[in-house]
Amino acid sequence: MFQPLSSAVVAQARCHDLARQQAEHLRQTAIDDACHDACDLWREADAALHHSLLSLQAQAERSARRWQARLARHRQTRATNATPNH
Repeated sequence: MFQPLSSAVVAQARCHDLARQQAEHLRQTAIDDACHDACDLWREADAALHHSLLSLQAQAERSARRWQARLARHRQTRATNATPNH
């Protein structure tokens, strides 16, 4: 009824098992590498966005200071040129 497996069949089964294990290991390594690369990409994108936001914030602060200085000069000029209406 049940015949013992030949040594060639057993060797082939072991070879297939080793191939499956190696394939699983290679898949996992590829996934880890892809995730690592993707994480690096997102870290770099986040750093670029953060730098951009800081740059925009600095630009807005400089612009606000320039407008304040311009407004102060305008007020001073108007105060100097104002004539009393008596």
